[in-house]
Amino acid sequence: MAGWLALPLSITSECSPDQLVLVGVGPGDPELLTVAAVRALEAADVVAHPIANEGAEGMALAIASRWIRPDQRCLPLLFPMVTESQPRIAAWRQAADVLAAEVRSGHRVVLLCEGDVSLFATGSYVQLALRRHHPDVPFALIPGITSVSAAAAAAAKDSLDLPLAFQQEGLLIRPCPETNAELIALLQSARKTSTVLGLIKLGQRWSWVRAALQQEQLLDRALFAQRVGWPDQWVASAQAVPDDVRPYFSMLLIRQQWPEVLP
Repeated sequence: MAGWLALPLSITSECSPDQLVLVGVGPGDPELLTVAAVRALEAADVVAHPIANEGAEGMALAIASRWIRPDQRCLPLLFPMVTESQPRIAAWRQAADVLAAEVRSGHRVVLLCEGDVSLFATGSYVQLALRRHHPDVPFALIPGITSVSAAAAAAAKDSLDLPLAFQQEGLLIRPCPETNAELIALLQSARKTSTVLGLIKLGQRWSWVRAALQQEQLLDRALFAQRVGWPDQWVASAQAVPDDVRPYFSMLLIRQQWPEVLP
């Protein structure tokens, strides 16, 4: 795929654009679903949701469960957590085929996506698969609150203030680098460009990442957050976090500088 310009921009269809809606459900707290997300759920006949293994419930379904009625049909879609390309491509195509078939049968369908539907989301792959293989099936996207935004908000409750960006500052959200050298280079680049970093998928890297932050004298300028939005959420200064293994859904917010003019 050469890029979005290679995709059809408008297709005549007998289906309504709101018959299929890809919905971001936020990071974990059901209270963080948007009004639009709840309305889409209430209107749906079929609630599709991603799972990583057969028989699993899936995090997105758990987040949205309080708004799902007994008369709605839940439709698990398997997206294996593997590195090989072919199983993932096949899963995206299968999901697009299943969703398109539901829409063509006259059902109103939502596909739940953790966090935001366009940011590191399974839904983005399904979106492109639908556009390529089922261009006659229109769909809509409903954004969700990201874990990065939720982490900054949760920290403020504990008087840990870390606004994500001011004025001309940059904000870079990306998976944590794989090596110490990559992380140091990223920190130095962010410092030069006044960029706040949101490093996600921290997990098992935390031990050496903590050492790197200490080396760069940034432990007191970094916010650690794990399982944001869930009952066992933990948000703390990086200084307070031991150098042991952390959950996969852990992140860092790193602000190395502050604007000269502040209240």
